[in-house]
Amino acid sequence: MFSKKTMVIAGLIFLVAANGIVFSFNYIRKSSVYPAAVETVLFFTAPVMEGVTHTTRFAENTWHRYFSLATAAKENERLGRELAEARHQLHLCRESRLLDKRLEGFLEFRETTDHKTVLASVVGREPSAWYQSVIINRGRIDGIETGMPVMVPEGVVGQVTGVSRSHAKVLLIIDRNNAVDAMVQRTRTRGMVKGLSSNVCHFEFALHKADIKTGDTIITSGLDGVYPKGLPVGRVSRIIRRSSGIFQDIEITPFADFHRLEEVLVILDPPDIDTNLLDP
Repeated sequence: MFSKKTMVIAGLIFLVAANGIVFSFNYIRKSSVYPAAVETVLFFTAPVMEGVTHTTRFAENTWHRYFSLATAAKENERLGRELAEARHQLHLCRESRLLDKRLEGFLEFRETTDHKTVLASVVGREPSAWYQSVIINRGRIDGIETGMPVMVPEGVVGQVTGVSRSHAKVLLIIDRNNAVDAMVQRTRTRGMVKGLSSNVCHFEFALHKADIKTGDTIITSGLDGVYPKGLPVGRVSRIIRRSSGIFQDIEITPFADFHRLEEVLVILDPPDIDTNLLDP
């Protein structure tokens, strides 16, 4: 440790130096060199202070901008989520409104028919180009059996050709392997509706002399034991009367839109064949 004498000497030296500094400062202030001294000090210190000030302001601005951008990013993310949810809800509302509109037709048909029906959704389509059929989400547990007719409010769709516990396969009337016993609503001329293409059918076995016109409505006859009598099938779209042959070449356009099938009705109590009508 320092001795007492050493500490006293150091204290005296500090007092002398302090007095010298104060004296020098007071002397410089009163002397003619004071402005030059101040200018010299400002020359060296001002740039440093200016740099420190700019750096401080830059750091503050950078922080504020970062904070603002981070806040804006979070706000944009929140608004994006809310917009996506709003669009999703709008989509659901539109789909619900369209579904309600479609189901109105099914409800009206069920209220005007005496037949027992079940509503089903189309959940699949036959991938083969040789067959025109769809899969519905109703099956044996819903009372569906092979051979039952299927339709929409606009007209006949087809008949059930395969059933599992919870699904069924429906062969469409536009399939070449399907046939519907039908007749012209206006003249009661009988014939057979057979599939031809994606949205066209043939009306076969109509005699050459039969009164059939373009625009006539074709309905089910009820004589095939599959479809109840009077269901709309389609409208005559083209007639070719050849010079030879006993039958007319008639094309009909089905009322059902097979490209937009989403829901269908399965008739659970199709009619039995009246064998008396088939006897010669």
